[in-house]
Amino acid sequence: MTSRLLLVRHGETEWHAENRYAGVTDVALTPKGVDQGAGLGSWAARSGVDAVACSPLGRARLTAAPAAAALGLAVDVQEGLREVDFGWGEGRTIAEMAEEDPEAVRRFREDADAGAFPGSEPVALAAARATGSLRDLARRHQGGTVLVVAHNTLLRIALCELLGLPLGRYRRIFPRLDNGAVTEIEIRGPETALRSLNVPTVAPPRPRARTEPCGRLTP
Repeated sequence: MTSRLLLVRHGETEWHAENRYAGVTDVALTPKGVDQGAGLGSWAARSGVDAVACSPLGRARLTAAPAAAALGLAVDVQEGLREVDFGWGEGRTIAEMAEEDPEAVRRFREDADAGAFPGSEPVALAAARATGSLRDLARRHQGGTVLVVAHNTLLRIALCELLGLPLGRYRRIFPRLDNGAVTEIEIRGPETALRSLNVPTVAPPRPRARTEPCGRLTP
């Protein structure tokens, strides 16, 4: 049977403004991130979700909590869904790293697997644990729909692994997953299909109608 997984990146964190690599650092959500979690909860309540799973990191737990509460479900915390440890890059921006070691950043940009940051978790290991968790969820909820809240890099690596795409190119194939947006996949046995990418759960505000000034009447 086919299982439907709705992959969601956690809400915005305090490091987003500077685009720092959070990795395994437990960075708090911003007020916007909290709102994104609430929006995800409202969306999940009307989307036929049967189970909610998430990374053990606080930012993922807090994003998943409103959905679980709205559905009356317990959150299935999966250690395999924690974010990648970025080693030397943890807590830093690309600009800061490039200033210290431009060659290391060049290698990373060229191939994020072979050129991974010093001391970081190997991409292949991250892919194995992430896909292991996702396939386990698919097996345990066959024919159902699982909401999975995790992280930008981990989910992109997992998508490449599941779809048979080169791991070292995950940054180019999937430039980013938006906070609070849904990427839908279907898993049927060994096969995975990508159904949608970065679908927002909250509609953007409608633009205000333009009003043209009335012309002056002439006698």
